[in-house]
Amino acid sequence: MTIKILAVIFVGLASGLAVGAGFVAFLTVLGVIPRLTQLSKTMKMIHYYEWGVVFGALTGVWASLKDPELGISAFVLVPLGLTGGVFVGMLAAGLTEALNVFPILAKRINLDGKIVILIMAMVLGKIFGSIFQWIFFVHH
Repeated sequence: MTIKILAVIFVGLASGLAVGAGFVAFLTVLGVIPRLTQLSKTMKMIHYYEWGVVFGALTGVWASLKDPELGISAFVLVPLGLTGGVFVGMLAAGLTEALNVFPILAKRINLDGKIVILIMAMVLGKIFGSIFQWIFFVHH
C-alpha cells in the first residue's frame, strides 16, 4: 500500500472515532436517553433504547459506506421514514428538554406563557420545510 492510501485510512478511522466519541459524549453527558425514557414512561426499556441507538448508528455507517439500493416499495419506505423521523425528533426533543431550551427561548422573545405556540411554530416549520425539500429537491 502506498503512503497516500494509508493516510486516507488513518484520517477516515480518526474522523470516525472523533465523531463517534462526540455522539457518545452527547448522549452520556446530557443524559438524553434516560430523560427520553423518563418522559415516555418506559424506564424499564432503557436497554432497548441504548441498543437501538447502537444498531442505528452502525446501520447508518454501513449504509453511508455501501450506498445500498434496497428496492423496497413506497408502502414499506413511508413507515420506515416516519419511524426514522420520530427517532430523530425524539432525540432532539430530549436534548431540548435536557437543556431547557424552550423556556429560555420563550422568555427571550417575550412569549413566556405561550410555549405551546412556540413549539407548534417549530413543528409546523419543520413539517413544511421537509415537504418543501422533498418536493423540490428530492423528486427533481
